[in-house]
Amino acid sequence: MNIINKLTLRHLKKNKRRTIVTIIGIVISVAMVTAAATLTTSFISALQENAMEQTGEWHVVYNDINKDQIESIKQDENIKAMSLANDVGTALLEGTHNKSKPYLFVKEYNTQAYNQFPFELLAGRFPTADHEVVISKDLATNIGGKYEVGDRLTLEIGERYVTGESASEPLDQMVPLQKAEGVNIETLINTKTQTYTIVGEIESPSWDTTLSTPGYMIISYLDENLFPANKTVDAYIALDKVSQSLYDTSSSLAEKNNIDADKIQYNTHLLNYYGVTGKENLRMTIFASEIIIIVVIVAGSVALIYNAFTISFAERARYLGMLSSVGATKIQKRNSVLFEAAIVGFISIPIGIIIGLIGVMITLSIINTFIQQSLNIDEKLLTLTVTPMSMLVAVGVSLLTIFISCYLPARKASKVSAIDAIRQTQDVKLTGKEIKTSKIIRNLFGIQAEIALKNVKRNKKRYQITIFSFVVSIILFISVSFFTDHLQKSIELSQRNVNYDIQVTTRNEDTTMLKSLSTLDYVTSASIVKKMHLYSWIDANFVPEDAKKRIGPADKKEGGKILYRVDVNVLDEDSFVEYAKSINVDSEKLKNSDQLNVILIDTFKHIDENTQQIIEEKSIYAQPEMKISLIDKVFGTGKQAGETFINSVQIAAVTDQFPMGDITLDFLEFEIIIPESLVEQLFPTNYVQDFFTDLYLTSSDPMQTYTEIEELNDANFSIYSSHVERKQNKQLMLLIKAFSYGFTILITVISVANIFNTISTSIALRKREFAMLKSIGMTSKEFNKMINYESFFYGIKSLLYGLPISIVIIYAIHRAMMNTIKLEFSIPWADMIIVIIAIFLIVVVSMLYSSNKVKKDNIIDELKMENI
Repeated sequence: MNIINKLTLRHLKKNKRRTIVTIIGIVISVAMVTAAATLTTSFISALQENAMEQTGEWHVVYNDINKDQIESIKQDENIKAMSLANDVGTALLEGTHNKSKPYLFVKEYNTQAYNQFPFELLAGRFPTADHEVVISKDLATNIGGKYEVGDRLTLEIGERYVTGESASEPLDQMVPLQKAEGVNIETLINTKTQTYTIVGEIESPSWDTTLSTPGYMIISYLDENLFPANKTVDAYIALDKVSQSLYDTSSSLAEKNNIDADKIQYNTHLLNYYGVTGKENLRMTIFASEIIIIVVIVAGSVALIYNAFTISFAERARYLGMLSSVGATKIQKRNSVLFEAAIVGFISIPIGIIIGLIGVMITLSIINTFIQQSLNIDEKLLTLTVTPMSMLVAVGVSLLTIFISCYLPARKASKVSAIDAIRQTQDVKLTGKEIKTSKIIRNLFGIQAEIALKNVKRNKKRYQITIFSFVVSIILFISVSFFTDHLQKSIELSQRNVNYDIQVTTRNEDTTMLKSLSTLDYVTSASIVKKMHLYSWIDANFVPEDAKKRIGPADKKEGGKILYRVDVNVLDEDSFVEYAKSINVDSEKLKNSDQLNVILIDTFKHIDENTQQIIEEKSIYAQPEMKISLIDKVFGTGKQAGETFINSVQIAAVTDQFPMGDITLDFLEFEIIIPESLVEQLFPTNYVQDFFTDLYLTSSDPMQTYTEIEELNDANFSIYSSHVERKQNKQLMLLIKAFSYGFTILITVISVANIFNTISTSIALRKREFAMLKSIGMTSKEFNKMINYESFFYGIKSLLYGLPISIVIIYAIHRAMMNTIKLEFSIPWADMIIVIIAIFLIVVVSMLYSSNKVKKDNIIDELKMENI
């Protein structure tokens, strides 16, 4: 080690406090980058795993390809695994208790598929010959243990057709059971006898648990070496490297092997979580959002490290001046700076990475506990995922910033003469005019406020560095909070609003049977909804511009009125009370009013045909206390054509929240919600009400509830199940919310630590200044006042810069996401208020904590102090 490096090392040891605060600043920065990268990677990995549990680990599938085409596709070097599958056919299931699933559906898979698809073996083994099968747990439960491992099955396997209809294609497994008046109207043709031996039992795959598939899947073995050359199968491909190029690669591969383009399908559900999509607008959204968030995080990291060095620039400049005075060359001073950066980086970067990973582990542990309690599961959906790339990014950004942060001040210091650097004459070059303050400040707030303001003006560089640090923290919090909030809204909009497990539909006016179904075991909530369609002429002033573009000739009449379809939804009394409470409406006041009050739903979502954006917008500009006349309208020119006035209603509340049920809106359409007790008041006595009636249920065991309802064998109602989709949507939204809250909290903690560290460092560097003030008679009370005023000035200035810059950044995030989701931009006032309160609170607490430590120091010792 040369003499310059020895002096640098001795200087770092002597100035322990400055070295420590510099290391803390770098540690905070590295921890932030590490935490952001690791938490994001862990979250994306969890989404990918969740998608693979639902669909399997495959990215593209080539349907109906032969043996030669399979061998050719295998030559692609980017293929990690290939599973082969073939639909054998459908057979009647004897002794079934589930009338919606009267079949067995036989499907063959090769050995690779057992690992590539989410098949969890519960007993026995997987098939290894074409006469062996495994059954699902749901099948075993449905038939009451009739099938066990070792049993033999003799099946008449054929193809499903609707009885009496001539169809060119048979019905596949994804087509629900065809019924007429509650009776199965299907038949199996082209049957052949096949005998299988049951060799195992698997957990039912998610796609087999849905009640829309009419057959329980049993899995047989597909030997790819034995099937004939003219036989076709489906090849599911898992790629080694997933990138945007897979669309072009798969198309060219298909063209090369004479595979029709319509035979290619992509696992879009999984690919979306790789950031790979065939939709240009979605790809642009992902790319732009990633760039903005990365820039914000990296810029924040750079700022934190740069501040850690720059805030103690004066002490470093003095040290470099002393080196110059004893003959050190520019190269030696540069090497000294680089050596200092290497030492500080070598200590702080590993600590920062470890703290960042510990922070993420704690965050994931809390999130997993929340998810497990919400979904009532034991498995951990989020696990810590550390990739080499995320660590390289954290280390690379930190190292680069450390060297830049050291080198730039050193370069500036090298231009100052040795005498000036030692005497620090370049730090404060002020005139009386520059530090002059208004007499109003002194008269209103006292001498302490004036001194505080002069302190701010006297050392502008240190003040600006501190303010910059606060501004970075403000921007980080608001940007990340806005992004995660927008992410949640975007996912919610992209999902179908399924808030029930089972739907039972009937045209019967008597709801006695439906009410009895709501008391079945496992039912957790129920709502009976009667629906019918009416119309209303609405003044054009209340019609949005987008809706006006869709007005047809029959939708207008003189006076500027526009015809709207009105969906009347009648809820049972308990459901209405619960719904009204959820949107902060007094249900009793609404029902007992002199006016016929209704709740109006005015918001809907749709996909733009041109841009493919998911857009949420108003269908009508309605307002509370607005009157609407309801009519029944028969279109055409016949005798029945015309309009019938029904009643006039008053809007009690306008909302975008839907009650339980399958409610959809469109342009020139809105929904009104009323309780059952107001139905007679709404319709004239001689009017024939034509309602569709639905019962919507949620259940702790949807399969069992569905089976119990079906066993009633009532042809007057139809049953639909959405529990699989609802469960998947709920799980996805929980993951999104968990990531959002976890990421926001992590960034918040880091931002608070940054502010605290900046204040502590600033106060520590001013010990000599404070000792001088005390030496001329400033009391502890006056000192605290001065500190409080300084805190106020810091807070005001940082908010004046931080909030406008944050608004610009969040608007950029909003514009980036507009490529896919169209949402109205709104300033996050709640976050702004939180920031305003937090900044003043954190600054005051930090300054009081740091200044209290200063009070304990000896005035004489601090006045003599040259180093910190």
